[in-house]
Amino acid sequence: MNISKRLLNYLVIVILSLLTLSLSGWIFGVKIPIIVFAGVILVRLIASTFIFRDYSLSWSKATQKTFLTKSIVYLAAFAIYMPILFTQIEPTILIGELFVYLFMINLLMYGYYYYRNQNSVEKTKSVVIYGAGKAGLKLQEEFRNSEYKLMYFIDDASDLHNRNIDTVRIISKERLKKRLTGQKYDLLVIAMPSARSLHIKDIYEELHGYFHKIQILPSINTILREQPFSAQLKEISVADLLARHPQDLDKKLISSFIKEKTILITGAGGSIGSEIVRQCVKFGAKKLILIDHSEYNLYQIEQEIGKKADIVCVMQSVVNRPQLQKTFEMHKPQVVVHAAAYKHVPMVEANIEEAILNNVIGTKNCIDTAIENGVEKFILISTDKAVRPTNVMGTTKRICELYAQNVDPKKTEIVAVRFGNVLGSSGSVIPKFQSQIQKGENITVTHPDITRYFMLIPEACELVLQAGAIGKGGEIFILNMGEPVRIVDLAQKMIELSGQEGIEIEFSGLRPGEKLYEELLIDGSEKATEYDSITIAAPTPYPIDKLNGDIDALLRDKNPLDKLKEIVPEFHHTLNS
Repeated sequence: MNISKRLLNYLVIVILSLLTLSLSGWIFGVKIPIIVFAGVILVRLIASTFIFRDYSLSWSKATQKTFLTKSIVYLAAFAIYMPILFTQIEPTILIGELFVYLFMINLLMYGYYYYRNQNSVEKTKSVVIYGAGKAGLKLQEEFRNSEYKLMYFIDDASDLHNRNIDTVRIISKERLKKRLTGQKYDLLVIAMPSARSLHIKDIYEELHGYFHKIQILPSINTILREQPFSAQLKEISVADLLARHPQDLDKKLISSFIKEKTILITGAGGSIGSEIVRQCVKFGAKKLILIDHSEYNLYQIEQEIGKKADIVCVMQSVVNRPQLQKTFEMHKPQVVVHAAAYKHVPMVEANIEEAILNNVIGTKNCIDTAIENGVEKFILISTDKAVRPTNVMGTTKRICELYAQNVDPKKTEIVAVRFGNVLGSSGSVIPKFQSQIQKGENITVTHPDITRYFMLIPEACELVLQAGAIGKGGEIFILNMGEPVRIVDLAQKMIELSGQEGIEIEFSGLRPGEKLYEELLIDGSEKATEYDSITIAAPTPYPIDKLNGDIDALLRDKNPLDKLKEIVPEFHHTLNS
C-alpha cells in the first residue's frame, strides 16, 4: 500500500481520537488524563496496523463490509484498552467516547465515499435497473463511478415499491410507464440472472419502447462473480428471449456420469459436438477423443480447449469402419456421444446418397464399433425431423433411431436423444437473419406460418448428457422444447433488437423437404422420467436382421427414396418448389 495513504490513516486515528476524547471530557465535565489519550491512541494504532490491517481498505470503494470492518477494529481496540485504563477514568466516559468515535469515523468515510463517487464522472446518461436484489445492488455500486445516473430500481415485489436504496426509489414497471409518457431513458438493465426467458420476454415486450437500449446480465449458470457485473452486461438478444433454462437440470448426476471417464465424441467440431466437448471438460472428463472429418472444425475446438483437458484430435470419417476400429482399440472410450451427421435439409436433399452413407452407415459403424469394444454408454444425437419425416435428413435419422433401439447391444447401453433446433448452430436461421440485417437486406422467411422448436446449445447439450446418464439402453429420450416459435415472429424480433430501420420480411416459399411445423412425438405415447424436461418415446420394434438387410439394399438401390419409404413408412417426401 502507498506509504502516504497509510500515514494519512494514522493521522485520522490520532486527530479523531484527540477530538472525541476531548469532546467526551467536556460533555462529562472531567479532565482526561494524558495517559488515557496515549493509551487509547496507541492501542487503536496497533489494532489498525498489526491486527486488522484496515489501513488497506479503500474509502472511495467502501461497502457495508468496509464500515463493519472499521467498527470491529475499534471495538477490538476498546476491549484491549478498557481493562487497562478503567482505573484512570470513569468507564462510562470511555464507552461514550467509543460511540462518538465510531459515528465520526463512519461519517467521515461515507462523506469521502459520497464525494468521490458523485463527482468523479459527469452523469450524462440515464439508467434504470430492473431487479432490486443482490445483482441490482452490485450494479448500483458499479454505476456510481460511470456516466450513468441511476434513476430508479424496478422490482416485481410489491412490498418493495416506494422504498429507497441510497435515495434511489424502487417502483413498479406500471409506475415507470406513467412517468415516461412521451420520453425515453437511455438504458434499461435487467439484473435478474435467475429469471426465466418468459419473464425476460415479458419485460422486453412491455418496456422496450421506453428505452433506447436494453442490456441484460448473463444467466446464473454463466455469470462470473469475480468480474464486475457491469463488464458482463450484454445487449439483449433473441437467444435471451427464447432461452428456456431448464429448472430440473441435475448437474450432480451429469458430473457423476462424466467425471474421470474417457469420452469419444464424433462430429466434435460441429455446433452440437463442440458444446458436448465443452460440457465434458466442465464436468471433469478424464480424456476426450475428438473425431471430425473437417480439419478446420477440429482445429478450432482444439485451439479453444487447449490445455484445459486431455484431448486427442482424430481427423476421421465415421464412414471408415476400419479406422474407427483402430481409434476405439487405441483409446478405449467408456462413453460415446455420436453427433456427426449431415443436418442441413436442402443440402441433404441435393446429396441423398452421400447423406445416407454419412448419416445411416456412419451411425451404424459407430454403434457396431462401440458394441464390439465394450463401450459402457452410447448416446445418439437425433432430431425432431425424424418424426413423420418429410425430408431425407429426418428419414436417415429415423433409421438411426431404429437401429439404436433394435440392435443387440450386448453390454453397451445405447440411447438416442431427440430435440429441435438449437439457437446459434451453423444451420440455424438466426445466423442467416443476423447476416441479412448486418448487410441491410430484407429478411427472407420461407412461409408466414412456419414454426420451429428452439433451445440454447448449452442447455440442449447438458440435457443430452443428463438423458444419457439416466438411460438404461433402448430409450429414445425427448427434450422438452417448450412452445414452438413462429419464424416470422423471430425475424421481426431480430429486426427490432437490431434497431435498424427499413428492413422488411420477404416470403420465399418452402424449400425441398421442409415442413411447416416439427413434431417431437408421433403420438402421445411418451413415458415420463423423474425430470420434466426429459420424456421417453414409445419403442418401435424392427427385426434387426431385416433392418440390416434393408440398409444394405438401401445402399444398392438406384432409387433410394423408395427404399427409405419402405424402411420408414411414415416418410412423406415433399418436393417444394
